[in-house]
Amino acid sequence: MLYVVLLAMVAGFLALRLYSVLGKRTGHEQQPLPRPAEERIAPLSVPRTVDAAPEVREAASRNIDPRAEAGLRAIVAGEPGFDVARFLEGAQAAYRMTLEAYWKNDADALSFLAQDEVRDAFVAAIEERRETGHVLDNRLVSIERAMIADASLNGREAR
Repeated sequence: MLYVVLLAMVAGFLALRLYSVLGKRTGHEQQPLPRPAEERIAPLSVPRTVDAAPEVREAASRNIDPRAEAGLRAIVAGEPGFDVARFLEGAQAAYRMTLEAYWKNDADALSFLAQDEVRDAFVAAIEERRETGHVLDNRLVSIERAMIADASLNGREAR
């Protein structure tokens, strides 16, 4: 009987020690494996069908020429997720990148940022500047105002 009590005490001691250690981090654990991308992406909710006119009207007073309102309404009707503010931010970023590429004589970057006619005009000006030995050292500090002057939707293509 004494052996049973002694073994029960040893088992109880080991159980308490094991309980106190389990679940504690010691610093030698492996990082958890990242979940697959499908699990991390939250499911999209069904887009709400709302009249885009209030959003367009609200932004119209600041950033939209009245001639562009009809085109923007058509774009928002075709693409409910279109956001005028995000579009203007992206346009400002593209404008900044275009100017910086021109100032740095980076014709390759201009080929991704501008249409062929505009790119050709920039490249011609860059070549003329190289021939005359001129160097540009400009910085765009801020863009005071970005405005949507015209907008249209032709099929699935917005302009």
